[in-house]
Amino acid sequence: MTEREDALDRLIRSLPAGAVLTEPASMDAYRWDRANDPDAGVPLAVVRAISTEDVQAAVRFAASTGTPIVPRGAGTGLSGGSSAADGCLVVSLERMRAIEIDVDTRMATVQPGALNAEVKAAAALHGLWYPPDPSSSEICSIGGNIATNAGGLCCVKYGVTTDYVLGLTVVLADGRAVRLGGPRVKDVAGLSLTKLFVGSEGTLGIVTEIILRLVPAQRPPTTLVATFPTLEGATTAVMDIARTARPSMLEFMDRVTIGAVEDVLRMGLDRTAAAMLVVQSDEHGEAAAAEIAAVEAICAGHGASECFATADPDEGEAFVHARRTAIPAVERMGTLLLEDVGVPIPRLADLVLGIERIAAEHDLTIAVIAHAGDGNTHPLLVVDPTDAAQKARAEVAYGEIMNLAIGLGGTITGEHGVGRLKRPWLGAQLGADVLELNRRIKTALDPQGILNPGAILEPDPERSGA
Repeated sequence: MTEREDALDRLIRSLPAGAVLTEPASMDAYRWDRANDPDAGVPLAVVRAISTEDVQAAVRFAASTGTPIVPRGAGTGLSGGSSAADGCLVVSLERMRAIEIDVDTRMATVQPGALNAEVKAAAALHGLWYPPDPSSSEICSIGGNIATNAGGLCCVKYGVTTDYVLGLTVVLADGRAVRLGGPRVKDVAGLSLTKLFVGSEGTLGIVTEIILRLVPAQRPPTTLVATFPTLEGATTAVMDIARTARPSMLEFMDRVTIGAVEDVLRMGLDRTAAAMLVVQSDEHGEAAAAEIAAVEAICAGHGASECFATADPDEGEAFVHARRTAIPAVERMGTLLLEDVGVPIPRLADLVLGIERIAAEHDLTIAVIAHAGDGNTHPLLVVDPTDAAQKARAEVAYGEIMNLAIGLGGTITGEHGVGRLKRPWLGAQLGADVLELNRRIKTALDPQGILNPGAILEPDPERSGA
């Protein structure tokens, strides 16, 4: 038995029965996230942790043996951030699901495996609300949301994950557990380390507990759905809405997406429309009606072919559900290469029209959905996995879309993370000096380079067993 095998045997014996998987068949489901990274490797073992102490034991094993360690939550990531590496130790947090609500302080203490929707439901029982709401809220975990600083449909008004994180318990690369921040609304003691770990994709430490800020329950929204005969009309309407109003939701779907969603839901969406906006206001009473009326006037001024407004919660939720259904609906058309590029709102039209041009040039179907009020788009490149030539064209188009976003002063990721799939473009966005600063922070917190090597930054072969 090798030294590493002996150390793994000790780890298995130190954890609860069944916590460690080593059979290839049982580990297979832990190799990929939803990005289906073709380069995902085969782990040495999978640790299914149920406590901070379990995670510490796993990290100490990895540190002592130089084994790469890849943390994962629900596996719903879209950028390959939790792709396994050959011979790595995967630490799954899916079984850490505890949620505690403190009504007096309007805070929730949750473990990372708790699903976003579960946290919302627990808060709602006390008349409270956790606003960040990715479209995948029913299946994505809070730990994953922390890892990528996820946003969602309400972030145009209410912000993203980091705006609600007050404290974290993090297991560092040497196995120590530290508490950052805490149950305090205002706290500026020391450097802002809590924020540093949000969005770090498991490359600086493994989050095992989160303290979240909650707010009073959202008021029932008033909803407007507007369809447009042109992309230009829809995107310029978004700019004017963002300039003059503060909706609680401002979402965009293009023609391909509308058709795909209509195929699934059969709710009478206009397949001929070039684009559709879903807008909500949750202002008080008549203020909501006034805000929606103002938005409707803007849409009409930009050539909307139809506007439908409703204060009925069920009617409004039907259109929100249509937007949430977009990715799985488009996925029925083929394998997806999923983008997550964002630009300043005045450049949204340039981005959307540029994507349309790229699709035509490469003879591809690219559906576009967007958190339009934030300038954050999700182009979905549809690929027939049996067509090698089409796959090659799609990979070229994928890079061109990211280059387009960077050229427009935008970003290669608004909320899905860099992961492994977008890493080649990170330097072009950040520049050499900022990229080097990222590397220096990574080296300081993970000197062996064992924490999720290959995510965000190129792994350093001199510092990692990867």
